[in-house]
Amino acid sequence: MHPYLLAAAIAAAIVGLVHSVLGEVLIFSRMRSDRQIIPTVGKPLLHERHVRILWATWHIASIFGWALAAVLFSLAQPASEMLLQEVVVHAIAGGMFASGLLVLIATKGKHPGWLGLLVVAALCWLS
Repeated sequence: MHPYLLAAAIAAAIVGLVHSVLGEVLIFSRMRSDRQIIPTVGKPLLHERHVRILWATWHIASIFGWALAAVLFSLAQPASEMLLQEVVVHAIAGGMFASGLLVLIATKGKHPGWLGLLVVAALCWLS
């Protein structure tokens, strides 16, 4: 097992868990009416910092989609297992790096998610 990739996997899982829990507690809990699962109330509750991170998160989904597209494209090619591993690791690193920069710029560094995303990217590149 590769230690940097294991650390990257753990960091990515922690970033995802913290992001979901804190998003529910700090943002989405105030946007629900009648105990609905999906929040539907937004206009008077959103502050600039919320809009900034929602914008960044919207585009992160696209970045992760492109990273997965690179993996799928690689899987569609006849290639060696080692080459496939490199493509997967580089796709993850690139997606995490781009997402980290997006969050850093969009939130002016005020949302800590950029740091977690860049840590995962760095660990992947170190592997």
